[in-house]
Amino acid sequence: MRLLLVEDDAMIGEAMLDALRDEHYAVDWVRDGAMADTALRNESYDLVLLDLGLPKRDGLDVLRSLRARHSSVPVLVATARDAVGDRIAGLDAGADDYVVKPFDTEELLARIRALIRRSAGRAEPVFSHKGVTLNPATREAAVNGEPVSLSAREWAVLEPMIARPGVVFSRAQLEEKLYGWKDEISSNAVEVYVHGLRKKLGSDWIQTVRGLGYVIPRE
Repeated sequence: MRLLLVEDDAMIGEAMLDALRDEHYAVDWVRDGAMADTALRNESYDLVLLDLGLPKRDGLDVLRSLRARHSSVPVLVATARDAVGDRIAGLDAGADDYVVKPFDTEELLARIRALIRRSAGRAEPVFSHKGVTLNPATREAAVNGEPVSLSAREWAVLEPMIARPGVVFSRAQLEEKLYGWKDEISSNAVEVYVHGLRKKLGSDWIQTVRGLGYVIPRE
């Protein structure tokens, strides 16, 4: 999963970046509202962590512009603005959730998982399909009840696909789940991770759609 972190405070940003990467998210970090707006216009994200008090452009303005473009990407506002009116303004501008600094990191991660789950149209906390289960909270995977070890990148490829069985993901779409701006992208990375997943989950569990990408069949 690829996230956009919008935070101008270097200390808070570094801490959040480390926590998110520890959870195997690919993260792009920007430090002002203008850069956030540019990133959101040009890149695809699974979730946005948005501060409000930003240089160059206020976070609420960035959020309103995002929703005016009919983007449905989940937005979690994380800000020091704790007045009830500020929370109402953020939610009414299109935020999906709102946390006030200082916040507990584990709670923040749980809220992120819940929003990503909701955006995939699922309420259950564990993904389960054709004998394979993924628990994003514990990072545990199993095949027919037997634990299986997945690398961080294998997990990053599998999670969006198991969340949407029947949806074809192109190689470019899966690369977006794997890498942030500063990461070096190997030309055959997706193929390597799909191959590894097939060895662990079953040779026909992820199917290739020639010329389009990869899919986990619904049935």
